Amino acid sequence: MTHAYQEIYLSKAQAVLGDAFDYAVNTCNMSGSDFTKLFTASSVSKRMENGEPAYLAGKSGIEIVLEVIFETMGKQVQVEPQDHMGRSREYWIGWAAAYYQWHSGRKYSDIFKVISFEDMQKLYYPLHEADITKFVETADKLMKEYFADTNLKRIRTAYGCTQAELAKRSGVSLRSIQMYEQRNKDINKASVETVYSLAKVLGCTIEDLIERQGAL
Repeated sequence: MTHAYQEIYLSKAQAVLGDAFDYAVNTCNMSGSDFTKLFTASSVSKRMENGEPAYLAGKSGIEIVLEVIFETMGKQVQVEPQDHMGRSREYWIGWAAAYYQWHSGRKYSDIFKVISFEDMQKLYYPLHEADITKFVETADKLMKEYFADTNLKRIRTAYGCTQAELAKRSGVSLRSIQMYEQRNKDINKASVETVYSLAKVLGCTIEDLIERQGAL
C-alpha cells in the first residue's frame, strides 16, 4: 500500500496536528469547525499532505496554528499555551485525521468534507480508546459512500465529455474507460501513458484520477 509519506514521520505528524487542534480550540477559543476550514484552505495542510519534513516534524502544533491563521486571516495570534491533563478530544481529532491522511493519501479537504469536525466529535467516545484501525474502517466506509463515483467519472462528467468522446480524444479504448469508471479495472494499475492521456484531455493531473484508499 502506498502512503502519503514515509512512516517515520507519522507519529510526529499526528502529535503536531493533535496539538494544533487542541491549541486552536481550547486555548485560542476558536470553534473546531472554523479552524478546520482555515487549516484545509491553507498551504500548511498541503505541505503536510506532501510529506514536507519541516511541517511534519519541524514545527510544533502551536506554530502550525499561528501560520494557518496568519496565512488565511492575516492575523497574528499571541495566546500562551496552557497545560492540559491528558489528551483532549480535540487532540484526538487532529491525531486521528493525520493518521487517516497518511494511510489513505487523501487531501485533508476531502477528509473533512466527508467527516466534519462535528462528526469527529461524535466518533470520539466510541473510538478514542480503540485501535486506530477502527477509525480507519469507519472513515473508509464514509469515504466510499460519499465518493460513489470514480474520480474519472466525476471529472469527466464535470468536464462535459462523454465516454465515447474521451475515448476518441485520448486514444484509450471506450471499453477500458467504462471498466475504469465501473471499477471493474483498477485505474491505479493502468500505465502512466494511459492515465496521462486521459488527464490531458480532461485538463487535470494524473493524481486527480488516481483512486485513494477508502474509495475502492
